[in-house]
Amino acid sequence: MQSDENVRELLDIKVFVDTDPDVRILRRVLRDIEERGRTIQSIHEQYLKTVKPMHEAFIEPSKKYADIIIPEGGENEVGIQLLTVLTEKYMSGDRSWT
Repeated sequence: MQSDENVRELLDIKVFVDTDPDVRILRRVLRDIEERGRTIQSIHEQYLKTVKPMHEAFIEPSKKYADIIIPEGGENEVGIQLLTVLTEKYMSGDRSWT
């Protein structure tokens, strides 16, 4: 989404949640096997054919447009608290930080 300039202009704050590539692929493998009944081979083929190229083309480059980058994804409690506070301020009408 952040790779599209028209969309970026509509956003008050842009957040990129960064997760280690090893964690991303392991989550994908487990999910696809457990929830979708896929094989390792099919996951591998899809990852190399579409997932990785699309991530490299659209997701990773959008990081440079982020106002805030939250490392370690959902495990970053400080980052989550920061976003919570900003969201609460925004929802209450306080946009002094924008």
